[in-house]
Amino acid sequence: MKITLPEKVNQIITTLLSHGYEAYAVGGCVRDSLLGREADDWDITTSASPYEVKELFRRTIDTGIQHGTVTVMLDKEGFEVTTYRIDGEYEDGRHPKEVLFTKNLEEDLRRRDFTINAMAYNEQTGLVDIFGGVNDLKSGIIRCVGVAQERFEEDALRILRAYRFSAQLGFEIEPETRKAATALSKNLRKISAERIRTELTKLLLSKHPDRLVWAMEDGITPEFLPEWDAMWKTSQKNQNHVYNVGEHTLYAVKYIGDPAQQETIARELSEGGFLEKSWTKKEITMLRYAALLHDVSKPLVKQVKENGEEHFPGHAKESAKLAKTLMHRLKFDNETTDMVVRLVAAHNEYEFEKTPTGMRKLMHRLGPDLMEYLWELQLADVLSQHPNGIRAKLDILAETKRLHKEVLQRGDCVSLKELAVNGRDLMEIGIAPGRGIGEELDRLLKAVLECPELNQKEKLLALAGNGK
Repeated sequence: MKITLPEKVNQIITTLLSHGYEAYAVGGCVRDSLLGREADDWDITTSASPYEVKELFRRTIDTGIQHGTVTVMLDKEGFEVTTYRIDGEYEDGRHPKEVLFTKNLEEDLRRRDFTINAMAYNEQTGLVDIFGGVNDLKSGIIRCVGVAQERFEEDALRILRAYRFSAQLGFEIEPETRKAATALSKNLRKISAERIRTELTKLLLSKHPDRLVWAMEDGITPEFLPEWDAMWKTSQKNQNHVYNVGEHTLYAVKYIGDPAQQETIARELSEGGFLEKSWTKKEITMLRYAALLHDVSKPLVKQVKENGEEHFPGHAKESAKLAKTLMHRLKFDNETTDMVVRLVAAHNEYEFEKTPTGMRKLMHRLGPDLMEYLWELQLADVLSQHPNGIRAKLDILAETKRLHKEVLQRGDCVSLKELAVNGRDLMEIGIAPGRGIGEELDRLLKAVLECPELNQKEKLLALAGNGK
């Protein structure tokens, strides 16, 4: 079984081999190569000690030398080279008490999490697959190396990683692995929020975010996303929905940033601009978390009318509050948190005057930077609702999008930053500094939102002069 190694990776391995050491590409890069996927990173494992590695290469960085890892730099590109090692006892369910170096590749591979991540390769030896990783790749199975309970006791994050890899690869999780995950799920409380966030984000960005359901069924989600269990248990019996809150949310998450999914229902809207946006990974992350949390408060605000219909008054505002708490809990950066909270708060903003003036006011109120994101979230939300109402709501979205494009193409002013005058201009015509300046700027902006032709310095100063 042949793998084509990148030239620089092969160069590092060949250098180590030529000096009498063992060296292999290892882990995820081998797995992805066997699956025909492009590897994100190429990690190298070797029998050489970190200091022996440093002697062989002109430029290295002590990335984690106490754990055996040195980064070898070749033409400004870095590759992690780690000495074969055996992890000592895990006392806290997160980190080994000590790391022992070894000259035995099998011992190094034995400490890894899953069989599909415990394979090594070089061009001289070929593939080293001691634990059946190739068979599990062919069968589409996530299985722990050795005894699942031992692997999860060593590092509880591996529990969440099992569901993440399942989501990314579309694989089943081997029954004993799932059983051990359930038994040890409470150990996830020992894991830092940052590490939890990384795995949850990768799961949400995958093609199978529905693996959250498996994690819930196995009792995993209460340890890192208890809100999800409440959403899954909350029905929403009304004319807008056919799914419970959790099911609806999953569909919305899957629609985000996936034109193929969107086009299954909204193919004819591609000319309207819904399917034309190319999102960055960070933008998709913001949008998928917004989709995950847009209805998170529904279990708390649910009301049942006399006729049995279930409604959720004020859920957007309350969901935004909960979203902010959850994003802080997962230690997200301020930019991502702010965007997610704003999107959740605005996700059901449909009731506005369907005119250019109405659109300018909406853009001013929500922030012009929010709009493209909002259309994507609203489209995903609508496509996940009752089929009978989708067509009418898509028509509203298409008209909203058209108005937005019209305002952008005209270059209409929708914020103080775009206003043709500023506070200094107003002081020069005699308006006293202080609170009055801000109030006058707001008054002028309101006039411009109604009549964009007024956004010329001379006109606005005349208007301000008349109003002082």
